[in-house]
Amino acid sequence: MDMLKVSAAEFQRNIGRYQDMALRQPVAVTRNGRESTVLLSSEEYMRLKRRDRQVMVPADFTDADLAALEASRPAPESDAFNAEMPL
Repeated sequence: MDMLKVSAAEFQRNIGRYQDMALRQPVAVTRNGRESTVLLSSEEYMRLKRRDRQVMVPADFTDADLAALEASRPAPESDAFNAEMPL
């Protein structure tokens, strides 16, 4: 998804315009040339919140869960990310 970038001063002058634009795409507000905040639709925000991850500790897993994890293997297409892992 493309993100529109706008200075804080421009954002303040035309906030209504950028609020409308944020319904279709994120709007990055810059300060001193650096992105400082992002305005996005409440629908997109809620979608992202639903994707929040929950941290679990080993005690939260059943024996069946642990066995399934140990037996799992990554998909072959995940090999494309091997370079991102330190050796």
